[in-house]
Amino acid sequence: MPFPHLSRTWGRRRMLGLALGSGLAPALGAGPAAARPRGGGADLALGQRVAAVATAQIGVPYAWGGGDRLGAGLGFCDEENGYLDGQCLGESTVGYDCSGLSLYCWYRASAGAVELAHYTVAQYHRSAPVERSALLPGDLLFFSRPDAPLHHVGLWAGDGAMIHAEHTGTLVARLEGVLDIPRWSREFAGARRPLPSG
Repeated sequence: MPFPHLSRTWGRRRMLGLALGSGLAPALGAGPAAARPRGGGADLALGQRVAAVATAQIGVPYAWGGGDRLGAGLGFCDEENGYLDGQCLGESTVGYDCSGLSLYCWYRASAGAVELAHYTVAQYHRSAPVERSALLPGDLLFFSRPDAPLHHVGLWAGDGAMIHAEHTGTLVARLEGVLDIPRWSREFAGARRPLPSG
């Protein structure tokens, strides 16, 4: 095995994420993505709970591959990620990566009714599009570059702010005026709202 630090569990999770993101598993991607977000009082209340859970994670370390529906978890390093200045921090850091944070916040706030995959592309495809003018707290903000399509996801906190886990060596943080910051504005690929199944 060329990368002995990779676990079989991660390999299966990554493969499922890639399958979901590429549309190879359409049955799993059906449902919420086809629904239109309602934007009513129930959506607002749920979104506010999501944002509150995210706010409570501010200050938790970033860990590549970290986080699940139970909360912050031990990360890992792969051939490209989890390193800072050549050192593997992922394997010794309990925290969240960007999609781990969003899946935990939505799962916790919805009492398990919304369970997102631990993969940014799959989260994008399993959520309903939201216009920028209709953003509610808890909505997912996605970012893309030509060299890294859908490379990042954060949670809209309201009042122009995003809560996110950015990269190794940082902490979960609230970023004010995110869509007015040139870097994030250029990379903004759209907003989506996860909806409960059924």
